[in-house]
Amino acid sequence: MQIIRDTSAINPEPSVATIGFFDGVHAGHRYLIQQVKEIAAAKSLRSALVTFPVHPRKVMNTNYRPELLTTPEEKIRLLANIGVDYCLMLDFTPEVSRLTAREFMTQLLKKRYQVKHLVIGYDHRFGHNRSEGFEDYVRYGKEIGIEVIRAKAYTSNIEIENVPNVPVSSSLIRKLLHQGEVDLAADCLKYEYFLDGIVVGGYQVGRKIGFPTANLSVDDPDKLIPADGVYAVWVTFDKKTYMGMLNIGVRPTIDNGPNRTIEVNILHFHSDIYDKFIRLTFVKRTRPELKFSSIDELTVQLHKDAEDTEAILLASKAGDNSRETK
Repeated sequence: MQIIRDTSAINPEPSVATIGFFDGVHAGHRYLIQQVKEIAAAKSLRSALVTFPVHPRKVMNTNYRPELLTTPEEKIRLLANIGVDYCLMLDFTPEVSRLTAREFMTQLLKKRYQVKHLVIGYDHRFGHNRSEGFEDYVRYGKEIGIEVIRAKAYTSNIEIENVPNVPVSSSLIRKLLHQGEVDLAADCLKYEYFLDGIVVGGYQVGRKIGFPTANLSVDDPDKLIPADGVYAVWVTFDKKTYMGMLNIGVRPTIDNGPNRTIEVNILHFHSDIYDKFIRLTFVKRTRPELKFSSIDELTVQLHKDAEDTEAILLASKAGDNSRETK
């Protein structure tokens, strides 16, 4: 995949394209992009995605926190694996935000990016105030020489709150992660949700009760942190993967105050990994964060949590023979 940020330096060839922020690069995005690739192949054109390095709402409101499913770098890596020809990175500026849909299509899609066919997702809108819809895009396209194609809708096999075939969207996945439903989120993403960051020093309370933890400082403040609770996770660093028992929360039993921490106990591992870059890959939440009446009661629960975590991860590993763990 060729990433093009400046068309004055690299001029893209004519293409079939779609537009979106593509946060998470989830199942719905992948279905849309596959259609772009198939149409491009049939028409002997390049396939292209028009996307934005920064969330458009954050450009317009610097106080807005988007709670990203993927950082810009993670998104690009996921898109590259899908196999499109071009990733056209458009800086969403106040000037761009004021363009009507017709101006956007004329000035950017046709003149700058050489788009010949535009594939539109079933619910996607663009242009100033997002006031126009698919029929408008088709009409503008005929006037300026871009064929506008409605994408086939993605139908999931996911059932949420007794509702079958829920449409997959980035907002749905955020909702699931806020509820701690990381396994359902993985069904929507088509991969397990993850956090990257650096191990930093903590209070070392876990070490005193036999459960030393690595405290994660997430590398992007806009990345969404799942709901408080205890999770079975994979912990990857130095090209090796380990089983981990993760706690997200304020540690109420030890009166941690309002400070929210992300701490992982790496099972059967006893070395310090301060300043290491690690990845936490979420498999399942085992319970919510709870306040116990004593440290002894907490310790008993942690032993049970560790057993549950190991069982979950070993079962997960058995279903994924590609995963090598310590």
